[in-house]
Amino acid sequence: MRLLAVPHPGDSAINRLTSLVDVWNKIDTKNAAFEGLGARVMHEGTKKLFILFLVPLLLYLVPLPFIPLMEPDEGRYSAIPAAMNASGDYVTPRLKAAVYFEKPPLAYWATALFFQLFGENEFSSRLFVALCAWGCIILTYRMGMFFHDPRTGLFAAAILSTFLYHAAIGRINILDMPLAFFVCMAIWSGFRYFAAVPRRKAWCYLLYLFSALAFLAKGLIGVVFPFGILFIWLIVSGRWRETLALFSPIGMLLFAATALPWLILVQQANPDFFRFFFIQEHLLRYATKMHDRYQPIYFYLPIILAGTLPWCAFLPEAMRGIRWKAVTALFGGTEERLLLVWIGVILLFFSLSSSKLIPYIAPVFLPIALIFGRIFRRYEDATQESAEAASVPIRYRMTAILQSLLFMAVLIAPIFLPEHRVDPGAWWPWIAVPMLILILLPVVPDRLRAKTGKGWFMAVYCLFAFFLGSVTLPVAEFMTPYKSAYPLSQAITARLPAGERLYQYGMSLYGIDFYTGMRTPIVDDIGEVTYGSNQLPREEREAYFLSSDSFFALIRQKERVYCATERDKIERLKKEVPGLSVLWHNEAFYLLRLK
Repeated sequence: MRLLAVPHPGDSAINRLTSLVDVWNKIDTKNAAFEGLGARVMHEGTKKLFILFLVPLLLYLVPLPFIPLMEPDEGRYSAIPAAMNASGDYVTPRLKAAVYFEKPPLAYWATALFFQLFGENEFSSRLFVALCAWGCIILTYRMGMFFHDPRTGLFAAAILSTFLYHAAIGRINILDMPLAFFVCMAIWSGFRYFAAVPRRKAWCYLLYLFSALAFLAKGLIGVVFPFGILFIWLIVSGRWRETLALFSPIGMLLFAATALPWLILVQQANPDFFRFFFIQEHLLRYATKMHDRYQPIYFYLPIILAGTLPWCAFLPEAMRGIRWKAVTALFGGTEERLLLVWIGVILLFFSLSSSKLIPYIAPVFLPIALIFGRIFRRYEDATQESAEAASVPIRYRMTAILQSLLFMAVLIAPIFLPEHRVDPGAWWPWIAVPMLILILLPVVPDRLRAKTGKGWFMAVYCLFAFFLGSVTLPVAEFMTPYKSAYPLSQAITARLPAGERLYQYGMSLYGIDFYTGMRTPIVDDIGEVTYGSNQLPREEREAYFLSSDSFFALIRQKERVYCATERDKIERLKKEVPGLSVLWHNEAFYLLRLK
């Protein structure tokens, strides 16, 4: 059964997209010429501007201020650079005034700089991550152009920029996107060194420089991945004799000049740093279950599947009737081996780890985007050349339809959740636009192609980019009350008497300190700052890192105590302090006066 070309409500959207498609198609026309002000086609640079600059600007920079910082990661990675600026100490990272050695400082330094330039706010906090995500998009274009041509590079860049995973991880302040950017830059630099004839030493030096920056972004993994992937790629390519060329004395000096100064300074200031950073936070974190993050070995496979939406949902259509050998023939042997080794090494490394988190595999999406870009470039060309190829049996479109239904279910789900449920009447206005886009997504690209003969890829790209932009505000509206310290911080600023100390009971929201500028003592939930708190003087440790017993003893001694807590801690507090007063709450967090 084939879909029939019948009138459809999506036709109005088709007309609105026609001008974009005309631009896309006309730019690809060979021997296009300008005719004064009435030029009939646009320059190739306009297409690059749209995909490489305009859409990433709208997707990765413009939305940054519209979502408050989320806990715990964004609160943590904002509080540390803010503390650096306040203290003037850019060597030793500190969280809650305690040393924090879990991660190197590159992202802290960049964020601290942006705080000084643009103020301490959500935009500055996320800017370095967003720029790294943007850098990955531009790198993808350059790689696609190197292996094939500029058009393939643009397809791959467009796909990466609208991958669900890349758009999500690239707009939150965590360290995995900066790591991915520098790791990918290092791998590409190393590949270009071995691909050039004659070899250019500058590429080898860039391999070491970007590896050093990747190390400063998140640790030893920034060195293991680039050199490990390049080494294995040379082996499987039958070029094992060239593996020794990976070692460059000048490159090592460049790496040392970039990474060693901080290591030396932080070790001098903190004699236990090497043991904690290299043994506990690298070796033991990877090999043991010390952080209780054990997941099955296949954990990352569904993450990759979901992360490559919407494009993986259109793969059955793009690959229909193509045998596997025909697909692999789209890639040169060198490119194919590099991309498969790149994906395989990272996926296998983290799959075997005892500690698995979703953001860890960020570096695999760039090579996946290159593969997808080549496939969808071929599909777009085939459908433009053949009317038969453009006529798609409905069974190949079912995954795209199911994708829209899945996203719709996710958007509607907050209405039915047992916890954090939203009011249906207030929620529908937030999700109306993304819901409309999801309805159009399986329909408009095909209808547009049926009408113009071209433009299917551009329609999918634009619609999903619009969708990603349109869900920013609904995500903020839903998550802020229970995932961000911002509402509670606003209440603290308005209701806490001047000069009073605020305790966090049974929780640790780093965003409170960031938003209010206060140093709030923690009761019980010391967690990841346990090591750092143990390095503090005893008097300071007992004042800012308390047990429940010491906290309740303090309440009995003081005339009044103010604390912030979560809903599930209220009953415990009532048993100890029956006369507590609720000053503010949003059902997730509470501001209390005890006594």
